[in-house]
Amino acid sequence: MKVVLIGGGGREHALALKLQQSSQVDEIVAIPGGSGMRGAAESLPVTWSNAEELADIIEKQQPDLVIVGNEAPLVQGIVDVLTARGIAAFGPTKAAARIESSKVFAKELMKKYDIPTAGFASFTHPARAKTYLVRKPSPFVIKADGLAQGKGVIIAKDNADAQAAIDVMLRDRKFGNAGSRIIIEEFMEGREVSLLAFVDGETVVPLIPAQDYKRLGDNNEGPNTGGMGSIAPVSMSDEEYQAAVERILKPTARALVAEGCPFRGVLYAGLMLTADGPKVVEFNCRFGDPEAQVLLPLMENDLGEVLQQIMDGHLADVQLRWRDGAAVCVVLASFGYPQQVYKGDRIKGLDKVSAYPDVHLCHAATRLIDDVYCTDGGRVLNVVAVRESIAAAKNAAYDALGKIEFEGMQYRADIADDELERLAR
Repeated sequence: MKVVLIGGGGREHALALKLQQSSQVDEIVAIPGGSGMRGAAESLPVTWSNAEELADIIEKQQPDLVIVGNEAPLVQGIVDVLTARGIAAFGPTKAAARIESSKVFAKELMKKYDIPTAGFASFTHPARAKTYLVRKPSPFVIKADGLAQGKGVIIAKDNADAQAAIDVMLRDRKFGNAGSRIIIEEFMEGREVSLLAFVDGETVVPLIPAQDYKRLGDNNEGPNTGGMGSIAPVSMSDEEYQAAVERILKPTARALVAEGCPFRGVLYAGLMLTADGPKVVEFNCRFGDPEAQVLLPLMENDLGEVLQQIMDGHLADVQLRWRDGAAVCVVLASFGYPQQVYKGDRIKGLDKVSAYPDVHLCHAATRLIDDVYCTDGGRVLNVVAVRESIAAAKNAAYDALGKIEFEGMQYRADIADDELERLAR
């Protein structure tokens, strides 16, 4: 079948590489894709301003299946538009995608259906938000309601920091319309884990747990980012895993059905493993980035077959199989990320990475200039290694990235260290 893949970042490159291995897939077209995806997909570097325009572009390709990688088109309703035109599209409807596009919607859904999460309140007025702080103990978590590319979360250690965060979002509008409404959450103690699942209505098939490293710097310091690395699988007890599936993923799928917006696609649950069990930090309506980069290489199933089964209504028949071993992804970011991003720096050493077995690159934001790859965004490259253990995968990933250079290159040096400490206990 011919697949159209929407997106052009590291996650979409990882999806293209996995689909390239499928016996069901003959052709992959990425919209807009990118020069770094060549060899895995044909890129169609076009722009659009709304779901109807994107659907017009897709329709001309006459695809058998459309896979929406990133959240923005889902939130705009691309699946609704394509479905109305008779084009098969993998991903949730606009109504179901609110699980990510509106944190207020997600939190109120969880409250209504008794799905474990942190206590919260939502606000549009700074004065009312600040008054609420007086009644609650610090620290606080301040979140923009809408999409902010993983950066719309501020952890405030005290009342003064929380008031400043409220002003940044509601007065200064740092996150634009995404921050016109905010949530103030109680701070949860614990360890974060990402648990994704294929979902079709009330049918839920969970993947293995992964971990995303959201802070820019080592030891989880610095500002939040879209993700500076990931590992899979990550330590999670059987009790915690079953609790996450039975008390969070399945009830959420049922809740969306009950609310009249059944979910089909990949549901991402960002979890906090607290002393009281797993609780939801956030939901996403698609594959995580960079979690997809470590989960997909470990999945032994033919992804094209899995997606076709889901589209045919046979998700309940899917039995996921996983490769023995582990995967580690380290993100290389440009100078200035996540604030001001510098572009156009020449990247050296990419050809040397191919010498490492079971190590590959996912291009997140690169551009060919005079046949040389250059930086073209914040998160530039993902170095992904698969080995027999987390320790071996970490060593391989860092050995390979040591061959890569560009001006101002940023990366975390501690991806997987916390997991290795847990395994050593």
